[in-house]
Amino acid sequence: METTATIKGQIVIPSSVRRRFGIKEGTRIQIEADERTHHIILTPITRDYIFSLRGKYKGKGIMKTLMEERHREREL
Repeated sequence: METTATIKGQIVIPSSVRRRFGIKEGTRIQIEADERTHHIILTPITRDYIFSLRGKYKGKGIMKTLMEERHREREL
């Protein structure tokens, strides 16, 4: 599949891909760039994606880290 970027750098994700991954108006998209392979990776942040992460960070203190980060942001 191929698309073209506009002068503003915007692209259109084809409707078949949007349907397959549950992308709707307002869906947040995570963008990662792999400098080594020159790939741009778009990951829709949907309910299914969030559920797939359950248990992935268990025991890593991620909630404590998140709360500390939010506390620091409020102090700024």
